[in-house]
Amino acid sequence: MCLSVPSEVVALHPDEQAITVDTLGVRRKVSRHLLSEDIQIGDYVLIHIGFAMNKIDKEDALESLKLYREIAAKLEAENHV
Repeated sequence: MCLSVPSEVVALHPDEQAITVDTLGVRRKVSRHLLSEDIQIGDYVLIHIGFAMNKIDKEDALESLKLYREIAAKLEAENHV
């Protein structure tokens, strides 16, 4: 099973068919070859093995990120017990 964390588009590289995304503070360049939707800075996408797979709604992305942060905080707290 694979969980994909929503990633915010922070830079466009049209000459390379690539975008730079921010995933929970980590930035990386990924391919946008598989995307048919128009992508702009500030959009959210799901990434799988270096490819942006699809664009997702900003509200859904922000809610998912909130839940991921809550899970990470709980796991961190459990590891410090």
